Amino acid sequence: MAESLPEHDRILQEIESTDTACVGPTLRSVYDDQPNAHQRFMEKLDACIRNHDREIEKMCNFHHQGFVDAITELLKVRADAEKLKVQVTDTNRRLQDAGKEVIAQTEEIIRCRVQQRNITTVVEKLQLCLPVLEMYSKLKEQMNVKRVSQYRFCQIMVENLPKLREEIKEISMSDLKDFLESIRKHSDRIGETAMKQAQQQKTFSTTLQKQNNLNYGRNMHLGRSRILESKNEFTLKRTFEDDDEHEEEVLTAQDLVDFSPVYRCLHIYSVLGDGEIFENYYRKQRRKQARLVLQPQSSMHETVEGYRRYFSQIVGFFVVEDHILHVTQGLVTRTYTDELWNMALSKIIAVLRTHSSYCSDPDLVLELKNLIVVFADTLQGYGFPVNRLFDLLFEIRDQYNETLLKKWSGLFRDIFEADNYSPIPIANEEEYKIVISKFPFQDPELDKQSFPKKLPMSQSVPQIYIQVKEFIYASLKFSESLHRSSTEIDDMLRKSTNLLLTRTLSSCLQNLIKKPHIGLTELVQIIINTTHLEQACKYLEDFISNITNISQVSVHTARLYGLSTFKDARHAAEGEIYTKLNQKIDEFIQIADYDWTMSESDGRASGYLMDLINFLRSTFQVFTHLPGKVAQTACMSACQHLSTSLMQMLLDSELKQISMGAIQQFNLDVIQCELFASSEPVPGFQGDTLQLAFIDLRQLLDLFMVWDWSTYLADYGQATSKYLRVNPSTALTLLEKVHRGMKDSSKKNNIFAQFRKNDRDKQKLIETVVKQLRSLVNGMSQHT
Repeated sequence: MAESLPEHDRILQEIESTDTACVGPTLRSVYDDQPNAHQRFMEKLDACIRNHDREIEKMCNFHHQGFVDAITELLKVRADAEKLKVQVTDTNRRLQDAGKEVIAQTEEIIRCRVQQRNITTVVEKLQLCLPVLEMYSKLKEQMNVKRVSQYRFCQIMVENLPKLREEIKEISMSDLKDFLESIRKHSDRIGETAMKQAQQQKTFSTTLQKQNNLNYGRNMHLGRSRILESKNEFTLKRTFEDDDEHEEEVLTAQDLVDFSPVYRCLHIYSVLGDGEIFENYYRKQRRKQARLVLQPQSSMHETVEGYRRYFSQIVGFFVVEDHILHVTQGLVTRTYTDELWNMALSKIIAVLRTHSSYCSDPDLVLELKNLIVVFADTLQGYGFPVNRLFDLLFEIRDQYNETLLKKWSGLFRDIFEADNYSPIPIANEEEYKIVISKFPFQDPELDKQSFPKKLPMSQSVPQIYIQVKEFIYASLKFSESLHRSSTEIDDMLRKSTNLLLTRTLSSCLQNLIKKPHIGLTELVQIIINTTHLEQACKYLEDFISNITNISQVSVHTARLYGLSTFKDARHAAEGEIYTKLNQKIDEFIQIADYDWTMSESDGRASGYLMDLINFLRSTFQVFTHLPGKVAQTACMSACQHLSTSLMQMLLDSELKQISMGAIQQFNLDVIQCELFASSEPVPGFQGDTLQLAFIDLRQLLDLFMVWDWSTYLADYGQATSKYLRVNPSTALTLLEKVHRGMKDSSKKNNIFAQFRKNDRDKQKLIETVVKQLRSLVNGMSQHT
């Protein structure tokens, strides 16, 4: 043992110093040693662990006072930090207040620098013109003292100047035509840049507003003023950074199009007295270009790029006109641009109304809406009225909702097709939380049950609920950026959601209920599903209110009509249950094979009827999950239909004769029906209410089984009659069939004469009863 202890020390040392991946061979050596080595090693290991614990405890005790001192220092620092926080907050507030004046001064400096830059540019241009102006001044001076006319070159100049003027006009007009062709080619690029800039400005303003609401980023006003500075240009001219020497160049109208031909031609024609001719020509050509720009491609509605190019060309056209309006005098007037815009706006609205009607993809319609908003915001920034475009968006919104409804109709159909119409099985708490996170289900009794358990609704319920919320989100996307109040957006969301529930979802449910493969079990589950969806409508209303921040108690808040939708679907499913149940009963009735000429009964009920009763019993066990009195109504309807079908079987016109043996067999079947009704297949019936469904059959069969015609005829018409439910015409029809059965049986039966005499007596009695019944039937018809 003394030898093994050093070996154990070596093994422990290897375990402490060796990588964990290599510990395996070391531990294996413990088991490879002599017997009981493992026990001794464990004792050594425990002793080693205790030694390490003591060392750890000593180290902790040694450093404990330092830890306490550190915590004390931290508490002191915490108090100082609170004081420092107050000081920093106060300093920040005073700095922000002081910065307001700095921001105002900075904005003023920017404006002054813009003016300084413009003045410098003007001075440079005048310096270039000074030699010409000096020569012109000297020439005017010489002409005034009449020193020039005596020279021959003067006469030559007088003769050539008109020609030069015409040449200059022609050259300038040629340059103007090139200019018009250039802006026609560059309109889409100009418009695209302008729309991007407008979108950036809108995003910037939105961000700035959010920051202002949070009292952050007040110095962002500087950047905003720089953007607003360039109102008369289609884009920002220049952005100044905090560094005075750093400037970021941004494309302008002059960068994309050279406007000098317009200025030059306008100046030349004005100097030569033909300014009006030039104005008329320019406006005429631009109107032609406007008509070309406003003419869309036939396939524009197929892609968003087609719409984007169309809008860019229009924006580019009016940006150029707005630029010309502000840099020239008289060439383009506000009246002219307004007239041109009104004409273009009518054409744009007609084009969009036509092409948008071809869109069947909601995503494409949404992108079109976003483009129209940017298009309208861009042109509104240049002073063009765009209210009619936003009115058009409301028309497109209705179309967008229609495309959404069509898309969600397909989603609902897929969900219903994939559903197994069985309660959702829940294996554990995690699965339960997943379902609850998707659908607002609450059932305290079910919560008390242990796992695994089942939720009453099927898988389609949470999926439908999720898709309705997704529809609300999709509808909300179109309502954004329409410059409408939260109340109006709330109203739009509720109206579109009502359409989804009352039209799309309702139609899908109605079609589902009518599908041939939907059986009774599925219909029962559909009723349960619609009950839970109906209860979830209030959560959908809360969901919309949370999105729009509009309280449901507001007088302007519309209500969701999901309650009526699911009630209607439930009623349709209930009616389909009654119909399918009756159809199933008819299928059993059709396989009935009675021997109507049998001499005596089999002594037991027919096989088809027992199968039918077993089917009804198992079916009604499923019905116990149905809400309200649906199960009772279905059970009563089935029993009444079964009773009617059996009665019709007896009275079938193709059935000519019935033996008393067949009546006895039929009676056994009706007895089983009555026993089924009395067994309370569905709870909730009072007394023998369900058995009354077979009362007509019971009284009719009792009348024939007892052959109690004297009592029937004597008590007929009295409220206390034993056979009150037996109609004379019904009794007559069945009696005539029995009579014919007896006659046929007598002909075939070769028995003693005394029996034939009894048959003759009975037939005479039947003939007497038949006459009396006919008399009653005739009396009833005459009374009627």
